[in-house]
Amino acid sequence: MKTSKILVTCPKGIAPCLAQEIKDLGFAGPQESIAGVSVSGSITDTLRLNLHLRTGHHVLYRLKDFTCENPEQLYKEIYEIAWEEIIDKSGYVSVASSVDNPTIKNWQFANLKCKDAIVDRIYKAEGKRPDSGPLTDKTVIFLYWKYNSCSVYIDTSGESLAKRGYRRIPLDAPMQETLAAAVVLAANYHGDTNFINPMCGSGTLAIEAGLIALGKAPGLTRQNYGFMHLKGYNDAIWENLRKEARGKIQKTIGKKIIAGDINPEAIEAARINSRLAGVEKYIDFVVGDYRQTPLPNDKNIIMFNPGYGIRLQEAKKLELTYKEIGDFLKQKCAGSTGYIFSGNLSLLKKVGLKAGRKMIFFNGPIECRLCEYEIYQNASQ
Repeated sequence: MKTSKILVTCPKGIAPCLAQEIKDLGFAGPQESIAGVSVSGSITDTLRLNLHLRTGHHVLYRLKDFTCENPEQLYKEIYEIAWEEIIDKSGYVSVASSVDNPTIKNWQFANLKCKDAIVDRIYKAEGKRPDSGPLTDKTVIFLYWKYNSCSVYIDTSGESLAKRGYRRIPLDAPMQETLAAAVVLAANYHGDTNFINPMCGSGTLAIEAGLIALGKAPGLTRQNYGFMHLKGYNDAIWENLRKEARGKIQKTIGKKIIAGDINPEAIEAARINSRLAGVEKYIDFVVGDYRQTPLPNDKNIIMFNPGYGIRLQEAKKLELTYKEIGDFLKQKCAGSTGYIFSGNLSLLKKVGLKAGRKMIFFNGPIECRLCEYEIYQNASQ
């Protein structure tokens, strides 16, 4: 396929980090939007993006832009695409969408018209229709329809890139892998500083830190992508990209990664997840209260992700926890940089330290802050 627009989607707040990742991969002029970054490239370029990106969700390759007023015009425009050259007649296709058009009351109807146009075109050309349905583990087509402006993309990722394949035991309210990677990168962590993660839960922050420190492409742990189910997919190209990525993995990490939790089950889950991610031997796991977390005699990044206390009663119980985290940073962590990631802005005020930076992220629909605290001797507000 020819060079076209590639749109990489991401949660709100992550686009600057994603744009930097895309630049670092050698793509010129990435354009940021609220929830995505776009560049120009070929379908082969989407393979590299899927393999290496830590903070993107879906890599979308544009097939067509057009003006569209109603469902009948939608069908006509999509039918004109040579789908028989893209999707095998014996394959499987699903349609996802973002639709805001006055003629459409239910986005599922737009998806149905799109799907019908695709399979009807293939049937006319090949004499057989591919199967279709809601599954996203094969060929996925993404429809964007805003007022009268419409774009059709191949979702070359299929399932979200947040699904790395290593988190088999998530525990309660885990942080999504892409969000964890963005938070770690926002702390300017690249493996040249100790990374300490008390209250680690299922270990996602520590695991993503390990992948970053090793320079290990996150896509190496995943076995299935949408691009693998397209006509013309060349497995040799993909395997060469994987081989190149494996060759860039560091053999050792010069600094420590320490993950602690008071819950032994959380530590066991974190161990299993880190093993599947290939970083277990680079992380020191500690069972115990966060105040007993070992701190190397060196400059550290110390990152907390405490509960948010969404309900008022829960938030009241957490006030002391946030205060004690602030006390721990002030009293035990001089010379280090502390980070607290939370979706409760009121609780962050209980920390008792002045944040040098406050970075906005979204954990699903929850607006969060990553607060950065430079800890000096006798640190105080």
